[in-house]
Amino acid sequence: MKARLSRGFTLIELAIVFIILAILASIAYPTYTSYIASSRRADGQVALLDLANRMDRFFTENNTYAGATLANLNIPAASPEGFYTLSITNATANAYNIQAAPTGAQAGQDPECATLTYNNLGQKGITGTGTAGGCW
Repeated sequence: MKARLSRGFTLIELAIVFIILAILASIAYPTYTSYIASSRRADGQVALLDLANRMDRFFTENNTYAGATLANLNIPAASPEGFYTLSITNATANAYNIQAAPTGAQAGQDPECATLTYNNLGQKGITGTGTAGGCW
């Protein structure tokens, strides 16, 4: 009798491969979503710093921050990529507070940083559970 030459994979070999792939995917997916949230956060940071520059220009021209609005600063409420909504939360004669609040998918994906904040002193902050240094 001739021995049959076996070709292909056994069920156990396939199961091992799928288990290895599942382990790799469970490691890679959280890293991927963290990277996506971080790259989207950069959209909010850029928009917020642009708003801060326009606030300072407004102060230079008017000698006050009071009266500054997104409309008269000629800046849209949405960040360039649309992941954040900008707002001026407090503008007085000598100070301002501005924020970029996450919208859509970014709102649920980035609870550590949540809303990004900035003021006239250059202080960067967040409303999430993380640290400002880690989010900025």
